[in-house]
Amino acid sequence: MLTPSPSTGGAERVSSDTTRDFDAFRNSVSKSFVPLHVTTDRPDAFWGRIRAAHVDEIHVSEVSATQHVVERTPELIARADRHYFKLSMLLSGTSLLVQEGREAVLHPGDLAIYDTHQPYSLVFDDDFRTMVVMFPKQLLGLPTELVSQLTAVKFDGRSGIAGMIVPFLGQLVGNLEQLSGAAGGRLAHSALDLVSTLFAQELDLTAGASDPHRVLMRRIHAFIESNLGSADLGPSQIAAAHFISTRHLQGLFQEQGTTVSTWIRSRRLERARRDLMDPVCSTQSVSSIASRWGFSDAAHFSRVFKAAYAESPSDVRATAWS
Repeated sequence: MLTPSPSTGGAERVSSDTTRDFDAFRNSVSKSFVPLHVTTDRPDAFWGRIRAAHVDEIHVSEVSATQHVVERTPELIARADRHYFKLSMLLSGTSLLVQEGREAVLHPGDLAIYDTHQPYSLVFDDDFRTMVVMFPKQLLGLPTELVSQLTAVKFDGRSGIAGMIVPFLGQLVGNLEQLSGAAGGRLAHSALDLVSTLFAQELDLTAGASDPHRVLMRRIHAFIESNLGSADLGPSQIAAAHFISTRHLQGLFQEQGTTVSTWIRSRRLERARRDLMDPVCSTQSVSSIASRWGFSDAAHFSRVFKAAYAESPSDVRATAWS
């Protein structure tokens, strides 16, 4: 059987599970991703394989199988305590993704994202091979409610930014063992950074360049990302830089279900966490990494980091290299 859903630790070796037993495959699917309802009309002729690697809560897998249907039901969602996005890139065959009233028919090279905390279904009518990247929602660095507008939307991998991303993802899934090496974390996060760029562009196009509200939020998010290392970064500085009141600024973030301070802290913590697991930063102290991302008090950084990730900064670093 495959290992369970991603942990908070470092890279793991590539696992591989091939079977002609449909029940065994169904159990492996639920253990590898999130609990799922899997059915097939041809269990006696079934064949399936899952290759997977985990790094820094990012689960990258290649799934090959014959005809079957996957469903994430409300009952299964009710048991979940963590929320993930899943990115799918079809490698061969065809598939149908349904979520939030939208349908996406995927062909080789097409990309689509879906939310494990909302019901969805995946239909594979024949033999197929697909890449699946599952990761906690906050790793994308975009407001979840905005990304939810893009679930079950097909991105054509033959043109635009998607056409630039697809070759990288193809190389990644074809070389899963690289995720177990020292550069694994950087490779996995680079993939998510590329996907985030694709979605950010699409959200801007969807909203329309003439929407001043969306344009303003895009500028504010970009300003925050560019100034995360400044200990002075806060609502007053951000509001002044964009010629709005702090009350207006807070209202913009409340519409997204968060606060300015919470957003800044989560982005800083995620950047610090990535550095703690990055071999390039292995000689830097925890306090210096914390300081680089705007945490001037090392003790405070350790407390909020452990509250966010259930592990201390030192433990995360140690686990990454164990």
